[in-house]
Amino acid sequence: MTRSLTYKILEKHLISGNLLPGEEISIKVDQTLTQDSTGTMVYLQLEAMNIKEIKTDLSVAYIDHNTLQTGFENADDHEFIKSVAQKYGIIYSKPGNGICHQLHLENFSKPGGTLLGSDSHTPTSGGMGMLAIGTGGLDVAVAMASGQYHLKVPKVLNVRLKGQLRPWVSAKDVILYILGKLTVKGGVGKVIEYSGEGLKSLSLTDRATITNMGAELGATTSIFPSDKITFNYLKAQGREKDWVELKGDDGADYDDILEIDLSEVVSMVAKPHSPDNVASTGSLKGLKVDQILIGSCTNSSYKDLMKVASILKDKKIHPDVSLGIAPGSSSILKMLSDNGGLSIFISAGARILECSCGPCIGMGQAPKSKGISLRTFNRNFCGRSGTKDADIYLVSPETAAISSIKGYLEDPVILGDGIRIDEPNQYDNSDAYFIYGGTGMSTISMGPNIKPFPVNNPLTDALEGRLLLKAGDNVTTDDIMPSNAKLLPYRSNIPYLSKYCFYGLDLDFHKKCLENNGGFILGGDNYGQGSSREHAALVPLYLGIKMILAKSFARIHKANLINSGILPLELLDPNDYAKLDEMDQLIINDLKIKLQNKKPIEIWNKTKNISVKAQFTGSQRDIDILLCGGYLHYTKVRLGE
Repeated sequence: MTRSLTYKILEKHLISGNLLPGEEISIKVDQTLTQDSTGTMVYLQLEAMNIKEIKTDLSVAYIDHNTLQTGFENADDHEFIKSVAQKYGIIYSKPGNGICHQLHLENFSKPGGTLLGSDSHTPTSGGMGMLAIGTGGLDVAVAMASGQYHLKVPKVLNVRLKGQLRPWVSAKDVILYILGKLTVKGGVGKVIEYSGEGLKSLSLTDRATITNMGAELGATTSIFPSDKITFNYLKAQGREKDWVELKGDDGADYDDILEIDLSEVVSMVAKPHSPDNVASTGSLKGLKVDQILIGSCTNSSYKDLMKVASILKDKKIHPDVSLGIAPGSSSILKMLSDNGGLSIFISAGARILECSCGPCIGMGQAPKSKGISLRTFNRNFCGRSGTKDADIYLVSPETAAISSIKGYLEDPVILGDGIRIDEPNQYDNSDAYFIYGGTGMSTISMGPNIKPFPVNNPLTDALEGRLLLKAGDNVTTDDIMPSNAKLLPYRSNIPYLSKYCFYGLDLDFHKKCLENNGGFILGGDNYGQGSSREHAALVPLYLGIKMILAKSFARIHKANLINSGILPLELLDPNDYAKLDEMDQLIINDLKIKLQNKKPIEIWNKTKNISVKAQFTGSQRDIDILLCGGYLHYTKVRLGE
């Protein structure tokens, strides 16, 4: 039997279940990662399980999101995470070390391994042939406590690459091109597995850029084979012992195939306000820009930044443009300092930002009112930049660099012959920002901003409440729980965050929840797309939301709702969406028996005297978690408490 690379790794790590699409399985988790904006909640949940030791081979706690310390809140969270790391032997990455996904790629990712991360862009490590999955924080906490992760076997979409990229066209253009073809829903329930002769023209960090933005397709993860290019990167990092050759079998069965000729890909742009709203750079040429930012976990590698340096050398940034550059890791920053790249940036007039997520997560560098900002980031959702009326365009580092000189959006093809930037023979391997090993200490540092996380009660047989919000399609987790420099310091304070739930869609949502003792939410297609932040489930839980009805859900957010004990239901007939309005009184009866028997669930609209039907799509285990009142209750029972 011929097998895909995805199935080979799943089979090697299989603990229970059958490898059939849609079946639920459990797999061994080799590694986990967290970052600080989700990590505090992860480690509060881990502590609540009262375990003695973690079961993963390696776990890393990165500090990369909330590094702007304007008060005690972020620093307290960092100290809490550090203390938990010391207790359990988790590696701790200090502020300033860099972005979790770039750092993990450099230091810990292993071909053929499994990685679970509390960040949706964890699939970055798929560029190294690792099965790397982004998920909610509680899933990561349970994986550390049990060494396992449960998932539904995904379909596998094989993207076959042929040809080679044109000069000045890069990996960012490739993934934007794919997003234009598949949309932000095109990868739901799938792993995107890359193969073909075209792989030879993509460096390891090129591949990581593509797998990183597979998250914007809604994919479970994306993965490349491990080959000679993988070996050379690992060798340059001093980790050649971690290499193993891996690929799908010739003639392997795939659920679908997409063929792409790299020579046909041109420089691309994602227009506001979605990563799949793409166009060629040439079609938008001349768009005046105010701000350009280069970095993020998508495009902050050594190779990306050296391309930028080659374009900016002996040039000046346009007077009307603010250019900010954030290297992905302290190692890359040191190498740029040593080889003169940093000097080029400064001489050109660029702002050098800390090695962190920074403006990608809304932590600083918000554009001016109605500003135009080009960014080498992975998301351009409305308001995510910190400025509601700004227009954010996603571009490659090459496009960003030439546009920063011109003052308007420009296709880098005008630069003529392409340049070749090779991966270095040896990367800087300083570990000055890592703290390794646990002390076994049991004292956990808890600052005053760290509040208990909400825990649900077992599901009742009847639910009744008002429909407090009717939202449209593609509601993001940014819409549900805004993420900006003002709110990020309160990621460990659910009561405070609750005041801003759905703040961009309904200023009165918090008030309506309090006045009605919670209630329900109605969403359209792809409800909950974007970040893996479980705050988008925990905050509604705190506000008393008992059920969310939608046309369809994004994968991670649906899992987070189940983990929190909030019932996610999908309309059997999407046209019934029009029959429901805000403040309608809804009633559900005989809920538990219908869930157990996997029967349609009738939702009675008492206000309009009509009913609509919905269904719960999930495994028996998902149902059991909901009946228990969430994953924490469910897990503690199974851990023996």
